[in-house]
Amino acid sequence: MKLLLDLGNTRLKWALHDGAHWLARGAAGWDEDVGTILRDAWGALPRPLEVLGASVVDEGREAHVAATAKAHWSLDTYWLRTPAEACGVRNAYAEPQRLGVDRFLAMVAVHAGGHTPCVLAGVGTALTLDALAADGRHLGGLIAPGPQLMQQSLVGATSRVRPERPGQVLEVADNTADAVASGCWQAAAALIERFATRMAPSLGGAPSLRLGGGDAEALLPLLSLPAQLAEDGVLHGLAVWANAQSPSIQVS
Repeated sequence: MKLLLDLGNTRLKWALHDGAHWLARGAAGWDEDVGTILRDAWGALPRPLEVLGASVVDEGREAHVAATAKAHWSLDTYWLRTPAEACGVRNAYAEPQRLGVDRFLAMVAVHAGGHTPCVLAGVGTALTLDALAADGRHLGGLIAPGPQLMQQSLVGATSRVRPERPGQVLEVADNTADAVASGCWQAAAALIERFATRMAPSLGGAPSLRLGGGDAEALLPLLSLPAQLAEDGVLHGLAVWANAQSPSIQVS
């Protein structure tokens, strides 16, 4: 039984996994008291054999979460770092460790689930795109601001674009609030569609399109291409990796 940790830019997710089933799950935002939330959530759970984590945040937050796990479980946390190849997925990056471990594990999850060839979109603080062939070859990807970060950047970099309220996403807007929201969310949808269309020939012509991340559900209806939600891809990939690898060899 393993405790799995997914440290994303906006929040932390955790899950207790017995190798075949999820026994418990939870989450905490970085703007909350993460230590207290985790201690309260873990209080009634059975003790795991290992604690494995995937992180895209700074070392300080990693250390805080690891210290919380150590104090509660008396276990060290093993942080997985992106490899050149694992679980049938081959990293396209010349410097493998520079590919976000969240992106890699999301690909591990879809490959293990038999959903390749595939285009994966991670819709969160960043918008990440990856193309994964049927044989597990990662063909590369793109990174852009997520739709909410686009809005924040636009407002922060301009003096007259000051929406007076949260905007709605419309086909065409007649006010600033809706124009900003619509432009940013439609830009994200357009980039996903363009990437999926351009990568289709290299992926055999009919890749599936799967969306993960905190804003995936909100963006899904804006797409004209068929797509499915891929929830908790990092935790699913982490579970696959945890089952296949020995922490003493594969993690740092």
